[in-house]
Amino acid sequence: MKYNEIITIEPGKRSGKPCIRGMRITVYDILEYLASGMTEAEILEDFSELTSEDIKACLAFAAERERKLFVVS
Repeated sequence: MKYNEIITIEPGKRSGKPCIRGMRITVYDILEYLASGMTEAEILEDFSELTSEDIKACLAFAAERERKLFVVS
């Protein structure tokens, strides 16, 4: 998935954290909701401006960051 068209980073918005389509909803917010047990359907119900693709983009963004993470010994 190409998340770069959905995930945006703006220095003056939410302290430069990755957000969804320029909104004030961050990738972290969505990941927290999912981690707390909310389903995709529940998130979409609570945030009508979001789409299923937005949530998938958050997951793809997080997976890409995890892939790049490494430990230096």
